[in-house]
Order: sequence, then C-alpha cells, then structure tokens
Amino acid sequence: MDAMTQEEIEENARTDPDNPPSTDEELARGVFGRDVRQLREWLGLSQREFATRFSINLRRLQDWEQGRCAPDSVILAYLKIIDREPELVRRVLEPA
Repeated sequence: MDAMTQEEIEENARTDPDNPPSTDEELARGVFGRDVRQLREWLGLSQREFATRFSINLRRLQDWEQGRCAPDSVILAYLKIIDREPELVRRVLEPA
C-alpha cells in the first residue's frame, strides 16, 4: 500500500462528511474555552468554585470551556479583570 501524500491527506480531511473542518468561529470558541479553563485552573478553582466566586452561571462557564458558545465583549473584559486582579474582584463581590 502506497503512503498518501500530504496533499491527499488534507483533501481527505476537508471532504470527510463525518468530520468536517472547524470553522474560524469554532476555533475561536475553542481557544477562548481553553483560556478560561487555564485561568480557572491557575486560580486553583473547580468550575463550581469559579462560577460562585465570580458570580458566573455555572452552565455558561461549562459552555465556554467546551467551546459551545462565544463570549461577548463584556465577558471578555470581566475575565481580563479577573485574570489581573482576582482578589479585588472577589472582595468587590463579597456580601457587605
């Protein structure tokens, strides 16, 4: 059996109806999900702990981490603040 060329491998991958290539949007959601998971893990929190501490819906957090939904600009900004100042956000959100 002859080996396939790289071009043939790529063409087969592009035309496989059972495994279509990811769209740019799907790839972006996946990268965002990875980044959220890494932030959560860097803080040493489970999904439930992260969601509770930062007042985020747990199901939405899970959807982000799985790449099922895209964030809006407000979420991107909020997560950037959490990344840079997690203790400040925690204190601000604590009950008085």
